[in-house]
Amino acid sequence: MSATPLVSQVNSPNSEKSELIRPLLGASVVELTAWLQQQGQPAYRGKQLHDWIYDKGVRSLGDISVFPKSLRDKVADVPIGRSSLHYRVVAPDDTVKYLLKLADGEIIETVGIPNKKRLTVCVSTQVGCPMDCDFCATGKGGYKRNLSRAEIVDQVLTVQEDFQQRVSNVVFMGLGEPLLNTENVILALKALNQDVGIGQRSLTISTVGIRDRIHQLAQHHLQITLAVSLHAPNQALREQLIPSAKPYPIEDLLNECREYVEITGRRVTFEYILLAGVNDLPEQALELSKRLRGFQSHVNLIPYNPIQEVDYKRPNRDRIQAFVHVLQQQNITLSLRYSRGLEADAACGQLRTSKR
Repeated sequence: MSATPLVSQVNSPNSEKSELIRPLLGASVVELTAWLQQQGQPAYRGKQLHDWIYDKGVRSLGDISVFPKSLRDKVADVPIGRSSLHYRVVAPDDTVKYLLKLADGEIIETVGIPNKKRLTVCVSTQVGCPMDCDFCATGKGGYKRNLSRAEIVDQVLTVQEDFQQRVSNVVFMGLGEPLLNTENVILALKALNQDVGIGQRSLTISTVGIRDRIHQLAQHHLQITLAVSLHAPNQALREQLIPSAKPYPIEDLLNECREYVEITGRRVTFEYILLAGVNDLPEQALELSKRLRGFQSHVNLIPYNPIQEVDYKRPNRDRIQAFVHVLQQQNITLSLRYSRGLEADAACGQLRTSKR
């Protein structure tokens, strides 16, 4: 995929050299070097700029002390693309939820999830979400726009700076549907891998499933993890929980996932939120098993995290274990994951920009 130019010229009656400049965050060392050479600078300045953006977390080009003052003055107004912290809350399990204010005033949410071995960031890809999953808080506020490459990468740097610890894993599971913003998500993935230094196998994209978009993702031959939000063993129940799934039958989605496995050699993870009395029955576990039999896949079972807008409930432990038992009997590989950050409304399905 070709990179979008960092600079495009526009005419202004008030300036000899007015420029419309894309935020620099997310740009590679090659892009940054080319841009600085356009400013009449030697090539080595590109590596300096790259280090200051990704390693030092600089927020203004005017603060780069290794640049000569003439250059700093010339590019001082060029945006790097960093957000400002609007709100921060820490859950009892040390998960941190951030509301970040973007350049246009919109607010997004990101979550830092630490444990003894790693620091994971849950990033947003859109302002709001158009998918309108019935059990999820994210879509209740509607959808406004896609996030740029810079706005996605910024979330990871923000968490990294706050924790004073290198981010080891990134999951695209925050606000929005990543595969409705494929171009910027792919650019952000490449920047996180090549510029921030996070291994591809430590990057996860979660999607409800958009027709042909998983196929498009596969063409990039990335070694990331693909997580598909399934949440139901059949089309009728899936449409009830995910109204946007109506035009995309579950069998078509699973066939596209099988194609993804063939092209990339990477297994697919299926996310399944357990809702009491809705999709947690043993016979539903058996139906799910039949659909996934012979599939190179992994099932992530997530007990429901409550939100105010709907009255779904989390199954009790016995119901959860009965569902797990059926899947294990059918030789389905699975994990049972209780979400972090529940008390801070930072858990799976709880994200919303409510502190404005």
